[in-house]
Amino acid sequence: MTTSTDPTGRILVVDDDPTVAEVVARYLARDGHDVECVADGVHALRRALESEPDLVVLDLMLPGMDGLEICRRLRATSAVPIVMLTALGAETDRLVGLETGADDYVTKPFSPRELALRVRSVLRRSLATVPPGGGVLTDGDLVVDVGAHEAFRDGERLSLTAREFDLLAFLLRHPRQAFTRERLLERVWGWSFGDSSTVTVHVRRLREKIEDDPTAPGRIVTVWGVGYRYEGSA
Repeated sequence: MTTSTDPTGRILVVDDDPTVAEVVARYLARDGHDVECVADGVHALRRALESEPDLVVLDLMLPGMDGLEICRRLRATSAVPIVMLTALGAETDRLVGLETGADDYVTKPFSPRELALRVRSVLRRSLATVPPGGGVLTDGDLVVDVGAHEAFRDGERLSLTAREFDLLAFLLRHPRQAFTRERLLERVWGWSFGDSSTVTVHVRRLREKIEDDPTAPGRIVTVWGVGYRYEGSA
């Protein structure tokens, strides 16, 4: 059931199974979204680049161009939120999808209601005009403008997905505090359950963008046996 505070948007559903696409579209439309369905990868990429949607629901296995390649090409120019559909038990696909830039994933077979809830969660964060706890957060050459949803390092704008931005802002608000992966899933993703490897992948991607040497991080450090802590620049 949707409420007046639930975000709605234009959603591109990419799946070559007409039954799956129809069911997903029906559930998303019921939540008030404007939904377009595309069945092949090449057409999907063209549509997403011609008129950027607010979110893409993207199957991995597609004719013409697979979901990972679409994700890579979109991430080269866009931070549009992407919820990936992966096969049940295909952990490698899920991790590669997250590494490529997906914001979230749902495994097949899935509950259409669960997918609709995941879409709502991702949209809520990406479409928020002023995220909770707005303001400007700084750490040396790193500047995070929460209200504008922008981050800069040494004056250069960082290309962050919605989840990467939320994770970075959360850690900056809680310096020197260690969090388990499960706690970060709850506080940043809003999940009471889920695969903690999602957090691991997002931390790795953030390190590549904000650390001088991602293999020896000085900002987001690993707390062995616990999780992660934002240490800050020297």
